[in-house]
Amino acid sequence: MTEQANVNTDRAVLVSGCFDLLHAGHVEFLRRAARYGRLHVIIGSDQTIRGLKGRYPVNDERQRLEVVKAIRWVHDARVGSGSGWLDFEPELRAIRPYVFVVNDDGDKPEKRALCEELGIEYVVLERTPGDGVAPTSASAIRQRLPLPFRIEIAGGWLDQPFISRLHPGAVIVASIEAGEGFVQYTGLAASSRNSAIELWGGALPTGDAVRHAQMLFAYDNAPGRSSHVSGSQDHLGLLLPGVNRLDYAGEYWPQAIASITDESTLAWLESVLRLVPLCARDESFDPLANMRPSAASAKQLAAATDNCWRAIESRNAAALGESLTASLCAQLEMFTAMAPPHILRQVQSIAASGLGAKMSGAGGGGYVLAVASNAAEGIPIRIRRPAAEYH
Repeated sequence: MTEQANVNTDRAVLVSGCFDLLHAGHVEFLRRAARYGRLHVIIGSDQTIRGLKGRYPVNDERQRLEVVKAIRWVHDARVGSGSGWLDFEPELRAIRPYVFVVNDDGDKPEKRALCEELGIEYVVLERTPGDGVAPTSASAIRQRLPLPFRIEIAGGWLDQPFISRLHPGAVIVASIEAGEGFVQYTGLAASSRNSAIELWGGALPTGDAVRHAQMLFAYDNAPGRSSHVSGSQDHLGLLLPGVNRLDYAGEYWPQAIASITDESTLAWLESVLRLVPLCARDESFDPLANMRPSAASAKQLAAATDNCWRAIESRNAAALGESLTASLCAQLEMFTAMAPPHILRQVQSIAASGLGAKMSGAGGGGYVLAVASNAAEGIPIRIRRPAAEYH
């Protein structure tokens, strides 16, 4: 049914949701739901949200629970013990509320069917921020969080014309959300990210992501800013959501861009990829020292990247690991100074303990990107999605 005005009852009413990055819209929803009775709130667990959205919430379940409990219209709140869209079902059956309330974004056929089965009134409220409050959403708030980082998954160096002129090929990159567990050093496009902060004040610009990446590329490579041209994979990798294949053929900008943004593939990729920290690279590190690029090694790198893209599309972890290792081998063939001996030994050990690995970025230290056989190893990544939220 739709919302009724001035409902006043002492009977129990129940709502469920993520309630991450709590904002005025959440509070107004809870205020209006409480008009139906004593308001019980079921918070989606961290694991439930991870399963539904392929990422963990910004605030963990304990923090979200305490904030919701502090809202004056909430009679009681707890973390849901179920899973999926019906993660609240055990609590719903135990509390047996008179009314179950959702907003229009959270209206799901399976929720409605469950309430019909149990004889519970089902109410849908339109989303509204309340009188005099500008509309917002958790998606919009996430866009104002610290700028993402970039990981290069395979093919790095092919964005440089002196390599892709030897043989055309792709670089695969992903924009990952800033979070706890890693720091701003080698391998995550930290210098280009700092340039983005100078340009936009630490928030992602809205609008055409490719155009903004072109702007950032031009800013990073303005005369006098650097002695070498920073590859455009950094800038596109920061700005484009999802996983992106950038095809280069002798120019600084890719001739084609292909993107993967479907939830199931991104969630799978997050489940198998891990960042493993090394040490920060030495200030005297020069990845171009003793380089020996050749058409054969550039072709080998391009082939490894093609295999990597196919592995991601087919969600084949073993093939993904093999392609990462092959990509690193091709990079080392051209840039022998990319990994000092002690770093290379660490990378090889990490690769051997899982399904494959490579250095992130130009090397010299920083991070290893690994396909882990044990999901508990390393630092998990959160790939930035196009705006979408679990309500």
